[in-house]
Amino acid sequence: MTPDQRKAAVAAYKERKTPAGIYAVTCAATGARWIGSAPDLDKIQNRLWFTLRQGGHRRGGLQAAWTAHGESAFSLEVIETFDQEALAYVRDRLFAERQAHWCAVHNAEAI
Repeated sequence: MTPDQRKAAVAAYKERKTPAGIYAVTCAATGARWIGSAPDLDKIQNRLWFTLRQGGHRRGGLQAAWTAHGESAFSLEVIETFDQEALAYVRDRLFAERQAHWCAVHNAEAI
């Protein structure tokens, strides 16, 4: 790869559209759910699973369930995505409102 091709590839990566939204983590063994929001849904599962594997997740209930039942009992699903252009102005408020909504719908704890 030439230096110009590399620069173009890096620029394309930085300009890619990343899906933002609300996700749910579910423990199949207990049925417990946790709802979170992320500006980049493509990367959130890797980040969460890494933290849980290390034993340092800030949500004690989620970490305890992970420790008790193991990685294979957990799944992550995207439950709502947001338009990137709308997010530029109201992202934090929108994330908080929609996360609270989905926590109530699923009787889940916020991540």
